[in-house]
Amino acid sequence: MTDPGATTTDIAAADLGAEQSYRLLTGLVVPRPIAWVTTLSATQSVNLAPFSHFTFVSPKPPMLAISVGRKGDTYKDTATNILRTEEFVVHIADSSLVGPLHDSAEEHPPDVSEADLLGLETVPSLHVKVPRLKIAPVAMECRLRHCIEFGETRSRLLVGEVLVFRLRPDLLKDGKVDTRSLDPIGRIAGPNYARLGEIITQRAIQQTSKS
Repeated sequence: MTDPGATTTDIAAADLGAEQSYRLLTGLVVPRPIAWVTTLSATQSVNLAPFSHFTFVSPKPPMLAISVGRKGDTYKDTATNILRTEEFVVHIADSSLVGPLHDSAEEHPPDVSEADLLGLETVPSLHVKVPRLKIAPVAMECRLRHCIEFGETRSRLLVGEVLVFRLRPDLLKDGKVDTRSLDPIGRIAGPNYARLGEIITQRAIQQTSKS
């Protein structure tokens, strides 16, 4: 309950249903990077879906994590496919791809390829059987290493080891990614996305190792 005299609006998490909590979290944890993930269905169709519950969890070996939820009692095709094949490809889309990225979230039967429906060409990967999107500026081929379930909704955190980074050549400068050239898309609440705004540079902080 909100106290009219309070300086904050306090919401007890225990009073919220999963959907209410989801709306708050997706409006507060912003902007979120988006993993655009290809997997292979049991019929070898290329499943394609975006996930903004996405981060990296280890630099050596490099590991990425995506959180995949359920609709009712059924997990999304991406989780089913990854657990069966233990392979997937994570793409980073630029702003020119926001339309097909958003449309790829539409639900289809497992044997329907979102990549084909959207006219997105796929090409073979180097180390996994799952194809990658030719048009994406970044593709990271991954092998599943961990699957952990969280909460009452039993969302699955899928952690994959990156086997190879495939980047558009102009993105690398002195071993670092030129973020402006990448022009990544960020997810905010609802069907809303964001591009990079002003980049604020601060002095570099020297890190010292502690043993």
